[in-house]
Amino acid sequence: MHTTPMNMREILQRTPVMPVLTVHHAQWAGDLAQALVRGGITVFEVVMRTPQSVAALRAMREASPEAHIGMGTLMTAEDVHTARQAGAQFGVSPGLTAELALAIQAAQFPFLPGVATASEVMQARAWGFKELKYFPAQGPMGAAWIQDMRGVFPDVLFCPTGGIRPPDIPAYLKLPNCCTVGGSWVVPPELLNDRDWAGITALAQQASAFAAP
Repeated sequence: MHTTPMNMREILQRTPVMPVLTVHHAQWAGDLAQALVRGGITVFEVVMRTPQSVAALRAMREASPEAHIGMGTLMTAEDVHTARQAGAQFGVSPGLTAELALAIQAAQFPFLPGVATASEVMQARAWGFKELKYFPAQGPMGAAWIQDMRGVFPDVLFCPTGGIRPPDIPAYLKLPNCCTVGGSWVVPPELLNDRDWAGITALAQQASAFAAP
């Protein structure tokens, strides 16, 4: 179990793929977390888009204390408070506002805000964030953008998310300013609805295999 708090960069460096999870049934969440961990994935994001998301995150923390589990789609200071109360170990957002940045700074909460332009990267850096979600990555297209950003922002680490599938991943992970990609493909809705934990573990093993040797 990791008892020492990690910063956002250290969290991202734990995994080549960060599953983005939409959980509608909190009673399945513990089994889901354990299935991912068995497959070698120990960092994942639960999105705050269902009434069960908070209960699901709590169940995952209890079932898999060795994992780092974050809460996504944080857009307000209230969302940050909710995520912290739920036990999230980091937060994720599709973008960044002054209100959100101030709430994150006050909470001293590891955070991955979203950017889509160089101007947004500059603003995020001005607020002290150097680990950024590039969203939407639009599948394989985002790798060229991240590569272009390296010369301008050599201190920024990107985590692309949005439409990325397994064949796209090597192009991202070979970039020195990208060590993790986010994606929902690791936990397809049909496998989750069927509670096919073995199938999810197999996909997690596929995802964890992208790690550098």
